[in-house]
Amino acid sequence: MRPRKMSEVLSVLFRLLLLLGGVASVTFQHHRYDDLIRTLYKVHNECPHITRVYSIGHSVKGRHLYALEFSDFPGMHELLEPEFKYVANMHGNEVLGRELLLQLCEFLCEEYRQRNERIIRLIHNTRIHILPSMNPDGYEVAAAQGPDSNGYLTGRNNANGIDLNRNFPDLNTYMYYNEKSGGLNHHLPLPDNWRSQVEPETEAVIYWMESNNFVLSANLHGGAVVANYPYDKSREHRVRGFRRTADTPTPDDKLFRKLAKVYSYAHGWMHLGWNCGDYFPDGITNGASWYSVSKGMQDFNYLHTNCFEITLELSCNKFPRQEELQREWLGNREALISFLEEVHHGIKGMVLDENNNGIAGAVISIAGIAHDVTSGKQGDYFRLLLPGTYTVTATAPGYYLETATVTVGPAEAMQVNFHLKKYSLEKTKEITEQKEKKEKKAPVKASSGKTLLKKVASRETGRETRRGRP
Repeated sequence: MRPRKMSEVLSVLFRLLLLLGGVASVTFQHHRYDDLIRTLYKVHNECPHITRVYSIGHSVKGRHLYALEFSDFPGMHELLEPEFKYVANMHGNEVLGRELLLQLCEFLCEEYRQRNERIIRLIHNTRIHILPSMNPDGYEVAAAQGPDSNGYLTGRNNANGIDLNRNFPDLNTYMYYNEKSGGLNHHLPLPDNWRSQVEPETEAVIYWMESNNFVLSANLHGGAVVANYPYDKSREHRVRGFRRTADTPTPDDKLFRKLAKVYSYAHGWMHLGWNCGDYFPDGITNGASWYSVSKGMQDFNYLHTNCFEITLELSCNKFPRQEELQREWLGNREALISFLEEVHHGIKGMVLDENNNGIAGAVISIAGIAHDVTSGKQGDYFRLLLPGTYTVTATAPGYYLETATVTVGPAEAMQVNFHLKKYSLEKTKEITEQKEKKEKKAPVKASSGKTLLKKVASRETGRETRRGRP
Protein backbone atom coordinates (compact mmCIF):
# COMPACT_ATOMS: atom_id res chain seq x y z
CA MET A 1 0.00 0.00 0.00
CA ARG A 2 1.31 3.46 -0.88
CA PRO A 3 2.33 5.70 2.07
CA ARG A 4 -0.29 8.31 1.16
CA LYS A 5 -3.04 5.67 1.03
CA MET A 6 -1.84 4.22 4.33
CA SER A 7 -1.99 7.63 6.02
CA GLU A 8 -5.50 8.19 4.69
CA VAL A 9 -6.65 4.84 6.08
CA LEU A 10 -5.05 5.57 9.45
CA SER A 11 -6.72 8.99 9.50
CA VAL A 12 -10.13 7.40 8.90
CA LEU A 13 -9.52 4.77 11.58
CA PHE A 14 -8.43 7.45 14.05
CA ARG A 15 -11.61 9.47 13.43
CA LEU A 16 -13.68 6.31 13.88
CA LEU A 17 -11.99 5.59 17.20
CA LEU A 18 -12.76 9.14 18.31
CA LEU A 19 -16.38 8.67 17.36
CA LEU A 20 -16.66 5.38 19.19
CA GLY A 21 -14.92 6.84 22.22
CA GLY A 22 -17.24 9.83 22.20
CA VAL A 23 -20.39 7.75 22.57
CA ALA A 24 -19.30 5.61 25.49
CA SER A 25 -21.45 7.46 28.04
CA VAL A 26 -24.44 7.93 25.75
CA THR A 27 -27.57 5.80 26.14
CA PHE A 28 -29.24 4.97 22.85
CA GLN A 29 -32.94 4.83 23.59
CA HIS A 30 -36.14 6.73 22.85
CA HIS A 31 -37.02 9.39 25.40
CA ARG A 32 -40.60 10.13 26.41
CA TYR A 33 -41.42 13.60 27.77
CA ASP A 34 -40.34 12.87 31.37
CA ASP A 35 -37.19 11.11 30.13
CA LEU A 36 -36.34 14.11 27.96
CA ILE A 37 -36.60 16.47 30.94
CA ARG A 38 -34.45 14.19 33.09
CA THR A 39 -31.81 14.00 30.37
CA LEU A 40 -31.60 17.79 29.98
CA TYR A 41 -31.25 18.31 33.73
CA LYS A 42 -28.73 15.45 33.96
CA VAL A 43 -26.56 17.24 31.41
CA HIS A 44 -26.99 20.51 33.29
CA ASN A 45 -26.01 18.87 36.59
CA GLU A 46 -22.89 17.41 34.97
CA CYS A 47 -21.92 20.71 33.30
CA PRO A 48 -23.58 23.39 35.46
CA HIS A 49 -21.18 26.22 34.56
CA ILE A 50 -21.71 26.02 30.79
CA THR A 51 -25.40 25.04 30.53
CA ARG A 52 -28.86 26.37 31.31
CA VAL A 53 -32.21 24.60 31.02
CA TYR A 54 -35.11 26.91 30.22
CA SER A 55 -38.61 26.79 28.73
CA ILE A 56 -39.60 28.88 25.73
CA GLY A 57 -43.32 28.24 26.28
CA HIS A 58 -45.96 25.52 26.44
CA SER A 59 -47.71 23.08 24.13
CA VAL A 60 -51.48 22.87 23.72
CA LYS A 61 -51.60 20.35 26.57
CA GLY A 62 -49.37 22.42 28.81
CA ARG A 63 -46.09 20.57 28.32
CA HIS A 64 -43.01 22.78 28.52
CA LEU A 65 -40.95 23.38 25.38
CA TYR A 66 -37.59 22.92 27.09
CA ALA A 67 -34.32 24.13 25.59
CA LEU A 68 -30.75 23.59 26.74
CA GLU A 69 -28.22 26.39 26.30
CA PHE A 70 -24.45 25.91 26.06
CA SER A 71 -22.22 28.93 26.69
CA ASP A 72 -19.33 30.00 28.91
CA PHE A 73 -21.77 32.60 30.28
CA PRO A 74 -25.17 30.87 30.06
CA GLY A 75 -28.20 33.13 30.23
CA MET A 76 -26.64 36.20 28.62
CA HIS A 77 -25.66 37.46 25.18
CA GLU A 78 -21.97 38.28 24.86
CA LEU A 79 -21.01 41.01 22.42
CA LEU A 80 -19.78 39.66 19.06
CA GLU A 81 -20.60 36.07 20.05
CA PRO A 82 -23.09 34.58 17.57
CA GLU A 83 -26.23 32.72 18.63
CA PHE A 84 -27.13 29.36 17.10
CA LYS A 85 -30.12 27.04 17.45
CA TYR A 86 -31.12 23.48 16.65
CA VAL A 87 -34.83 22.57 16.66
CA ALA A 88 -36.24 19.05 16.34
CA ASN A 89 -39.47 17.03 16.56
CA MET A 90 -41.61 19.77 15.00
CA HIS A 91 -43.60 16.91 13.57
CA GLY A 92 -44.26 14.69 16.58
CA ASN A 93 -43.80 11.41 14.71
CA GLU A 94 -40.41 12.40 13.25
CA VAL A 95 -38.33 11.42 16.23
CA LEU A 96 -34.72 10.90 15.14
CA GLY A 97 -33.86 14.59 15.40
CA ARG A 98 -35.15 14.63 18.98
CA GLU A 99 -32.86 11.74 19.94
CA LEU A 100 -29.87 13.17 18.04
CA LEU A 101 -30.15 16.50 19.86
CA LEU A 102 -30.29 14.76 23.23
CA GLN A 103 -27.20 12.79 22.22
CA LEU A 104 -25.57 16.06 21.12
CA CYS A 105 -26.27 17.64 24.51
CA GLU A 106 -24.60 14.73 26.30
CA PHE A 107 -21.73 14.73 23.83
CA LEU A 108 -20.97 18.47 24.17
CA CYS A 109 -20.96 18.22 27.96
CA GLU A 110 -18.81 15.09 28.05
CA GLU A 111 -16.29 16.35 25.50
CA TYR A 112 -16.01 19.68 27.30
CA ARG A 113 -15.22 17.83 30.53
CA GLN A 114 -12.66 15.75 28.65
CA ARG A 115 -11.01 19.02 27.50
CA ASN A 116 -11.70 18.48 23.80
CA GLU A 117 -10.20 21.69 22.34
CA ARG A 118 -12.63 21.85 19.44
CA ILE A 119 -15.67 21.63 21.72
CA ILE A 120 -14.22 24.05 24.27
CA ARG A 121 -13.58 26.61 21.53
CA LEU A 122 -17.10 26.14 20.20
CA ILE A 123 -18.80 26.60 23.57
CA HIS A 124 -16.61 29.54 24.60
CA ASN A 125 -17.22 31.40 21.34
CA THR A 126 -20.85 30.52 20.57
CA ARG A 127 -24.16 30.71 22.40
CA ILE A 128 -25.82 27.41 21.46
CA HIS A 129 -29.55 26.76 22.00
CA ILE A 130 -30.94 23.23 21.57
CA LEU A 131 -34.71 22.58 21.48
CA PRO A 132 -35.13 18.78 21.25
CA SER A 133 -38.91 18.84 20.86
CA MET A 134 -41.14 21.59 19.47
CA ASN A 135 -44.14 19.25 19.49
CA PRO A 136 -44.09 17.16 22.69
CA ASP A 137 -47.86 16.46 22.50
CA GLY A 138 -47.57 14.94 19.03
CA TYR A 139 -44.55 12.90 20.09
CA GLU A 140 -46.45 11.29 22.96
CA VAL A 141 -49.19 10.19 20.53
CA ALA A 142 -46.63 8.70 18.15
CA ALA A 143 -44.58 7.08 20.94
CA ALA A 144 -47.68 5.42 22.42
CA GLN A 145 -47.87 3.32 19.24
CA GLY A 146 -44.11 2.94 18.88
CA PRO A 147 -42.00 2.31 15.79
CA ASP A 148 -43.65 -0.96 14.78
CA SER A 149 -47.25 0.22 14.46
CA ASN A 150 -46.74 3.95 13.94
CA GLY A 151 -48.88 5.24 11.08
CA TYR A 152 -47.26 7.59 8.60
CA LEU A 153 -49.12 10.61 10.00
CA THR A 154 -49.90 9.47 13.56
CA GLY A 155 -48.64 12.16 15.95
CA ARG A 156 -47.41 14.44 13.15
CA ASN A 157 -49.62 17.38 14.16
CA ASN A 158 -50.01 19.09 17.53
CA ALA A 159 -52.89 18.36 19.94
CA ASN A 160 -55.17 20.66 17.93
CA GLY A 161 -54.49 18.68 14.77
CA ILE A 162 -52.38 21.45 13.20
CA ASP A 163 -49.20 20.90 11.20
CA LEU A 164 -46.76 23.29 12.90
CA ASN A 165 -44.64 23.58 9.75
CA ARG A 166 -47.63 25.09 7.93
CA ASN A 167 -48.53 27.43 10.79
CA PHE A 168 -46.16 30.40 10.64
CA PRO A 169 -47.32 33.73 9.14
CA ASP A 170 -46.96 33.67 5.34
CA LEU A 171 -44.28 36.27 4.63
CA ASN A 172 -43.22 34.80 1.27
CA THR A 173 -46.20 36.32 -0.52
CA TYR A 174 -45.24 39.72 0.85
CA MET A 175 -41.58 39.16 -0.10
CA TYR A 176 -42.35 38.11 -3.68
CA TYR A 177 -44.49 41.26 -4.07
CA ASN A 178 -41.66 43.40 -2.68
CA GLU A 179 -39.16 41.89 -5.12
CA LYS A 180 -41.22 43.37 -7.96
CA SER A 181 -42.07 46.67 -6.27
CA GLY A 182 -38.74 47.40 -4.57
CA GLY A 183 -40.08 47.06 -1.03
CA LEU A 184 -38.52 45.82 2.20
CA ASN A 185 -36.20 42.80 1.81
CA HIS A 186 -35.73 41.78 5.44
CA HIS A 187 -37.50 41.70 8.82
CA LEU A 188 -40.91 41.70 7.19
CA PRO A 189 -43.67 42.73 9.62
CA LEU A 190 -46.20 40.30 11.01
CA PRO A 191 -49.91 40.79 10.25
CA ASP A 192 -51.83 42.50 13.05
CA ASN A 193 -53.86 39.37 13.86
CA TRP A 194 -51.01 36.87 13.66
CA ARG A 195 -51.47 35.56 17.24
CA SER A 196 -55.01 34.41 16.46
CA GLN A 197 -53.70 32.43 13.48
CA VAL A 198 -50.91 30.41 15.12
CA GLU A 199 -50.70 27.58 17.64
CA PRO A 200 -49.18 27.94 21.14
CA GLU A 201 -46.02 26.09 20.04
CA THR A 202 -45.59 28.34 17.00
CA GLU A 203 -46.18 31.50 19.03
CA ALA A 204 -43.57 30.38 21.58
CA VAL A 205 -40.98 29.80 18.87
CA ILE A 206 -41.69 33.18 17.25
CA TYR A 207 -41.18 34.98 20.56
CA TRP A 208 -38.02 32.92 21.10
CA MET A 209 -36.70 34.05 17.71
CA GLU A 210 -37.50 37.67 18.46
CA SER A 211 -35.85 37.50 21.89
CA ASN A 212 -32.52 36.14 20.62
CA ASN A 213 -30.47 37.40 17.69
CA PHE A 214 -30.02 33.97 16.09
CA VAL A 215 -27.57 33.84 13.19
CA LEU A 216 -27.80 30.23 11.99
CA SER A 217 -30.21 27.36 12.60
CA ALA A 218 -31.29 23.92 11.47
CA ASN A 219 -34.68 22.26 11.81
CA LEU A 220 -34.47 18.45 12.07
CA HIS A 221 -37.11 16.30 10.36
CA GLY A 222 -37.50 12.72 9.11
CA GLY A 223 -38.97 10.78 6.19
CA ALA A 224 -36.14 11.45 3.72
CA VAL A 225 -32.37 12.03 3.79
CA VAL A 226 -31.50 15.44 2.34
CA ALA A 227 -30.47 18.96 3.40
CA ASN A 228 -33.21 21.32 2.27
CA TYR A 229 -32.65 25.08 1.93
CA PRO A 230 -34.94 28.11 1.25
CA TYR A 231 -37.14 29.15 -0.26
CA ASP A 232 -39.65 26.45 0.60
CA LYS A 233 -42.58 28.23 -1.04
CA SER A 234 -42.63 28.36 -4.84
CA ARG A 235 -43.17 31.63 -6.71
CA GLU A 236 -45.23 29.72 -9.27
CA HIS A 237 -48.99 30.19 -9.38
CA ARG A 238 -51.44 27.55 -8.27
CA VAL A 239 -52.69 24.96 -10.74
CA ARG A 240 -55.82 23.04 -9.70
CA GLY A 241 -55.31 23.96 -6.07
CA PHE A 242 -51.61 23.07 -5.93
CA ARG A 243 -48.62 25.38 -6.20
CA ARG A 244 -46.28 24.14 -8.93
CA THR A 245 -42.79 23.11 -7.87
CA ALA A 246 -40.01 25.31 -9.19
CA ASP A 247 -36.53 26.23 -8.03
CA THR A 248 -37.13 29.35 -5.92
CA PRO A 249 -33.79 30.73 -4.72
CA THR A 250 -33.22 33.37 -2.07
CA PRO A 251 -30.78 36.25 -2.66
CA ASP A 252 -28.37 34.14 -0.56
CA ASP A 253 -28.79 31.02 -2.69
CA LYS A 254 -25.05 30.28 -3.09
CA LEU A 255 -24.54 30.60 0.64
CA PHE A 256 -27.50 28.35 1.45
CA ARG A 257 -26.22 25.72 -0.99
CA LYS A 258 -22.87 25.79 0.73
CA LEU A 259 -24.43 25.47 4.19
CA ALA A 260 -26.51 22.50 3.03
CA LYS A 261 -23.41 20.84 1.56
CA VAL A 262 -21.49 21.33 4.81
CA TYR A 263 -24.03 19.10 6.54
CA SER A 264 -24.49 16.70 3.65
CA TYR A 265 -20.79 15.99 3.11
CA ALA A 266 -20.02 15.71 6.84
CA HIS A 267 -22.90 13.21 7.15
CA GLY A 268 -22.16 9.52 6.77
CA TRP A 269 -24.20 8.98 3.60
CA MET A 270 -26.45 11.98 2.83
CA HIS A 271 -24.04 13.35 0.21
CA LEU A 272 -24.31 10.16 -1.85
CA GLY A 273 -27.71 11.37 -3.04
CA TRP A 274 -29.50 8.02 -3.32
CA ASN A 275 -31.61 7.61 -0.18
CA CYS A 276 -35.16 6.42 0.57
CA GLY A 277 -35.86 5.85 -3.13
CA ASP A 278 -35.06 9.48 -4.00
CA TYR A 279 -32.05 11.06 -5.63
CA PHE A 280 -30.77 14.52 -4.66
CA PRO A 281 -27.42 15.59 -6.20
CA ASP A 282 -24.93 16.20 -3.38
CA GLY A 283 -27.71 15.30 -0.94
CA ILE A 284 -29.21 18.80 -1.03
CA THR A 285 -32.28 20.46 -2.56
CA ASN A 286 -34.04 23.79 -2.83
CA GLY A 287 -37.27 23.31 -0.89
CA ALA A 288 -39.65 24.71 -3.51
CA SER A 289 -38.06 22.64 -6.28
CA TRP A 290 -38.86 19.52 -4.25
CA TYR A 291 -42.37 20.60 -3.33
CA SER A 292 -43.87 23.90 -2.23
CA VAL A 293 -44.56 24.61 1.45
CA SER A 294 -46.46 27.68 2.56
CA LYS A 295 -46.15 29.09 6.10
CA GLY A 296 -43.06 27.03 6.94
CA MET A 297 -40.58 27.82 9.70
CA GLN A 298 -37.51 27.79 7.46
CA ASP A 299 -38.62 30.69 5.25
CA PHE A 300 -40.05 32.55 8.25
CA ASN A 301 -36.62 32.62 9.91
CA TYR A 302 -35.05 34.21 6.84
CA LEU A 303 -37.81 36.74 6.19
CA HIS A 304 -38.61 37.90 9.73
CA THR A 305 -35.28 37.63 11.59
CA ASN A 306 -31.52 37.68 11.01
CA CYS A 307 -31.42 33.88 11.12
CA PHE A 308 -30.46 31.63 8.20
CA GLU A 309 -32.15 28.23 8.63
CA ILE A 310 -32.05 25.00 6.67
CA THR A 311 -34.21 21.88 7.12
CA LEU A 312 -32.48 18.55 7.65
CA GLU A 313 -34.37 15.41 6.65
CA LEU A 314 -32.40 12.71 8.45
CA SER A 315 -34.00 9.29 8.13
CA CYS A 316 -36.17 7.27 5.76
CA ASN A 317 -38.04 5.88 8.74
CA LYS A 318 -39.76 8.64 10.72
CA PHE A 319 -39.69 6.56 13.93
CA PRO A 320 -36.58 4.35 13.73
CA ARG A 321 -36.14 1.40 16.05
CA GLN A 322 -34.05 1.88 19.15
CA GLU A 323 -31.28 -0.37 17.85
CA GLU A 324 -30.82 1.96 14.86
CA LEU A 325 -30.09 5.04 16.97
CA GLN A 326 -26.36 4.42 17.48
CA ARG A 327 -25.74 4.10 13.72
CA GLU A 328 -27.70 7.29 13.11
CA TRP A 329 -25.73 9.14 15.76
CA LEU A 330 -22.43 8.05 14.24
CA GLY A 331 -23.68 9.19 10.83
CA ASN A 332 -24.78 12.62 12.07
CA ARG A 333 -22.38 13.57 14.86
CA GLU A 334 -19.69 15.22 12.75
CA ALA A 335 -22.29 16.92 10.57
CA LEU A 336 -24.03 18.43 13.61
CA ILE A 337 -20.73 19.90 14.84
CA SER A 338 -19.51 21.04 11.42
CA PHE A 339 -22.75 22.83 10.63
CA LEU A 340 -22.69 24.55 14.01
CA GLU A 341 -19.19 25.86 13.27
CA GLU A 342 -20.49 27.61 10.14
CA VAL A 343 -21.98 30.33 12.37
CA HIS A 344 -18.44 31.75 12.61
CA HIS A 345 -18.01 32.70 8.95
CA GLY A 346 -18.60 35.94 7.06
CA ILE A 347 -18.36 39.27 8.89
CA LYS A 348 -19.37 40.61 12.28
CA GLY A 349 -18.83 43.81 14.17
CA MET A 350 -20.22 46.75 16.10
CA VAL A 351 -22.32 49.65 14.86
CA LEU A 352 -21.45 52.59 17.14
CA ASP A 353 -22.35 56.24 17.47
CA GLU A 354 -19.85 59.06 18.06
CA ASN A 355 -19.81 58.29 21.79
CA ASN A 356 -19.08 54.60 21.17
CA ASN A 357 -22.57 53.55 22.19
CA GLY A 358 -24.04 50.62 20.29
CA ILE A 359 -26.80 51.44 17.79
CA ALA A 360 -29.60 48.86 17.82
CA GLY A 361 -31.49 48.07 14.63
CA ALA A 362 -28.89 49.45 12.25
CA VAL A 363 -29.23 47.94 8.78
CA ILE A 364 -26.25 46.11 7.26
CA SER A 365 -26.49 45.90 3.46
CA ILE A 366 -24.29 43.93 1.05
CA ALA A 367 -24.09 45.32 -2.47
CA GLY A 368 -25.46 42.78 -4.94
CA ILE A 369 -27.32 40.71 -2.30
CA ALA A 370 -30.87 41.92 -1.75
CA HIS A 371 -31.21 40.73 1.83
CA ASP A 372 -30.15 42.89 4.77
CA VAL A 373 -29.54 42.07 8.42
CA THR A 374 -29.78 44.34 11.45
CA SER A 375 -27.69 44.97 14.55
CA GLY A 376 -28.83 43.59 17.89
CA LYS A 377 -29.89 45.42 21.03
CA GLN A 378 -26.29 46.22 21.98
CA GLY A 379 -25.21 47.20 18.48
CA ASP A 380 -23.41 44.03 17.36
CA TYR A 381 -24.23 42.41 14.03
CA PHE A 382 -23.44 39.16 12.21
CA ARG A 383 -23.62 38.57 8.45
CA LEU A 384 -22.89 35.12 7.00
CA LEU A 385 -21.02 35.40 3.68
CA LEU A 386 -19.02 33.23 1.31
CA PRO A 387 -15.35 34.10 0.72
CA GLY A 388 -15.05 37.12 -1.57
CA THR A 389 -14.84 40.91 -1.69
CA TYR A 390 -17.95 42.86 -0.67
CA THR A 391 -19.16 46.43 -0.36
CA VAL A 392 -20.85 46.68 3.03
CA THR A 393 -22.99 49.62 4.16
CA ALA A 394 -24.36 50.42 7.61
CA THR A 395 -27.34 52.75 7.98
CA ALA A 396 -29.52 53.90 10.87
CA PRO A 397 -32.27 56.54 11.14
CA GLY A 398 -30.80 59.95 12.02
CA TYR A 399 -27.24 58.98 11.05
CA TYR A 400 -25.07 59.35 7.96
CA LEU A 401 -24.39 55.99 6.32
CA GLU A 402 -20.93 54.44 6.26
CA THR A 403 -19.56 52.06 3.63
CA ALA A 404 -16.56 49.73 3.71
CA THR A 405 -14.98 47.32 1.23
CA VAL A 406 -14.30 43.99 2.88
CA THR A 407 -12.49 40.85 1.73
CA VAL A 408 -13.85 37.74 3.44
CA GLY A 409 -11.68 34.65 3.68
CA PRO A 410 -12.50 31.01 4.41
CA ALA A 411 -11.46 31.32 8.06
CA GLU A 412 -13.49 32.71 10.95
CA ALA A 413 -15.60 35.84 10.61
CA MET A 414 -13.79 39.10 9.92
CA GLN A 415 -14.60 41.94 12.31
CA VAL A 416 -15.79 45.13 10.60
CA ASN A 417 -16.94 47.97 12.86
CA PHE A 418 -18.94 51.03 11.78
CA HIS A 419 -18.93 54.45 13.48
CA LEU A 420 -21.97 56.45 12.37
CA LYS A 421 -22.25 60.22 12.74
CA LYS A 422 -25.51 61.89 13.56
CA TYR A 423 -27.16 64.15 11.02
CA SER A 424 -26.41 67.87 11.33
CA LEU A 425 -29.30 70.23 12.06
CA GLU A 426 -29.23 71.35 8.44
CA LYS A 427 -29.43 67.77 7.16
CA THR A 428 -32.29 66.96 9.54
CA LYS A 429 -34.20 70.03 8.36
CA GLU A 430 -33.58 69.08 4.71
CA ILE A 431 -34.87 65.54 5.21
CA THR A 432 -37.97 66.80 7.06
CA GLU A 433 -38.77 69.24 4.24
CA GLN A 434 -38.33 66.53 1.58
CA LYS A 435 -40.64 64.24 3.52
CA GLU A 436 -43.31 66.93 3.82
CA LYS A 437 -43.16 67.70 0.08
CA LYS A 438 -43.47 64.02 -0.73
CA GLU A 439 -46.52 63.64 1.51
CA LYS A 440 -48.21 66.69 -0.10
CA LYS A 441 -47.72 65.23 -3.58
CA ALA A 442 -49.34 61.94 -2.64
CA PRO A 443 -53.12 62.31 -3.19
CA VAL A 444 -53.95 59.02 -1.48
CA LYS A 445 -52.45 57.71 1.72
CA ALA A 446 -50.38 54.61 1.02
CA SER A 447 -51.20 51.35 2.74
CA SER A 448 -48.97 50.29 5.60
CA GLY A 449 -46.75 47.26 5.22
CA LYS A 450 -49.07 45.20 7.39
CA THR A 451 -52.13 46.30 5.41
CA LEU A 452 -50.33 45.40 2.19
CA LEU A 453 -49.51 41.99 3.62
CA LYS A 454 -53.21 41.40 4.27
CA LYS A 455 -54.17 42.48 0.76
CA VAL A 456 -51.57 40.34 -0.96
CA ALA A 457 -52.16 37.36 1.31
CA SER A 458 -55.90 37.52 0.71
CA ARG A 459 -55.26 36.56 -2.91
CA GLU A 460 -53.83 33.26 -1.74
CA THR A 461 -56.75 30.84 -1.66
CA GLY A 462 -56.92 27.21 -0.68
CA ARG A 463 -54.40 25.34 1.42
CA GLU A 464 -51.02 23.85 0.63
CA THR A 465 -51.41 20.09 0.61
CA ARG A 466 -48.74 17.54 1.42
CA ARG A 467 -47.74 15.53 -1.63
CA GLY A 468 -45.31 12.79 -0.78
CA ARG A 469 -42.77 14.88 1.15
CA PRO A 470 -42.23 14.64 4.96
